[in-house]
Amino acid sequence: MVQKYSILIPTYNEKDNLPILIWLIMKYMNQSNYDFEIIVIDDNSPDGTLEVAKELQKIYGENKLILKPRSGKLGLGTAYIHGLKFANGDFIILMDADLSHHPKFIPDFIQHQMKHDLDIVSGTRYKDGGGVYGWDFKRKLISRGANFLSQLLLRPNASDLTGSFRLYKKAALEKCIASCVSKGYVFQMEMLVRARQYGFSIGEVPITFVDRLYGISKLGGTEILQFVKNLLYLFATT
Repeated sequence: MVQKYSILIPTYNEKDNLPILIWLIMKYMNQSNYDFEIIVIDDNSPDGTLEVAKELQKIYGENKLILKPRSGKLGLGTAYIHGLKFANGDFIILMDADLSHHPKFIPDFIQHQMKHDLDIVSGTRYKDGGGVYGWDFKRKLISRGANFLSQLLLRPNASDLTGSFRLYKKAALEKCIASCVSKGYVFQMEMLVRARQYGFSIGEVPITFVDRLYGISKLGGTEILQFVKNLLYLFATT
């Protein structure tokens, strides 16, 4: 039985990155002969991301590149919930649109999942050759600190709790999403906590994370405060 993979990509002001990302996904997935679709969930980007996506759709086809825009910026978690409604794949791949997640790792995720029949495969920056490139000391410190606190308080059985590059069995993703209360950046962290609660099997593949080339990072003081608040909530309730 041929498995199908749905790649969900939320976007907000990613008009420069999206053409490169889609081309790379097409390259690596077609090389590996996987059956796949890409679902772009744009949150009404003022920079014209959706218009760029429509031009890409003309190149790659409506069956391969599916556009499911929303009316505004409503949060990362809800973007995945929205995209999941339209996904036809047996497996769902979640990744960022800013080229920090290189599509060359997707076949590694798929092979690792197949080999061990895992419910979830998570990309990790923090073991077995994974790494981060392009971040200044402050950004690395925030990321390491957030991951350390998450590991200490939540014990998720995964080395990179704050990462967002993952493959899920569709049923596992649907069950985890249904129980999540987070809507922003903390959503990814909570997903692995819920997965642990449900007893889902989690594997890891080392990835190199590269800081965005175009556009502005959406991580700011508000997101950091929200992260700490939600981390303490998860610690108290899980």
